[in-house]
Amino acid sequence: MKNMIRLIAAASLMTLAACTSGPEVRVQLDRSADFSQYRTFAFVSPLGTDRDGYQSIVSQNLKAATQREMEARGLRLDVNAPQLLVNFNASLDDKLRVTSVPSSSFGMGYYGYRYGMYSAWPMYHDSTVVHQYQQGTLNIDVVDAARKQLVWEGVVTKSVSQHDIDNMEAAINAAVAAAFAKYPVAGPARPN
Repeated sequence: MKNMIRLIAAASLMTLAACTSGPEVRVQLDRSADFSQYRTFAFVSPLGTDRDGYQSIVSQNLKAATQREMEARGLRLDVNAPQLLVNFNASLDDKLRVTSVPSSSFGMGYYGYRYGMYSAWPMYHDSTVVHQYQQGTLNIDVVDAARKQLVWEGVVTKSVSQHDIDNMEAAINAAVAAAFAKYPVAGPARPN
């Protein structure tokens, strides 16, 4: 019975770990940069997410979401004399998650013919579960235009579901907001 409880606990923990839906956000910044002095920004042309000489829909969504975040922090878009330049990179990669879980067969026998009647010696083994998923990574670079130096980078990584793909604009908005939650200049408070 103890082993069955352990098995259920292990399966429950794995399920909870697999259900975490929030993105992982990492940032790096130039500690010598005074972010309070920046007033204007623009986007690099062409963006890292543009393809074959045209602006992709992903780029359009990234620009709109980033403009909202930058303006919420008191910066304004100025294509003629920007102090900051913003660039993006995005990738979608196929990944595999392999997990081993201890399990047991309590008296089921080879074909389960003992089930519910009596128990044989417990046989213990590990069950291996392979889960294929897609992982999306978004990089947002903020560059000091005068110095031509990266001053802030936000990297957002998340398992991408079919729902995210079907609702790309909302997924991009959420990823950009998650990155800018760690920007050195605070934006407006967001509801939880």
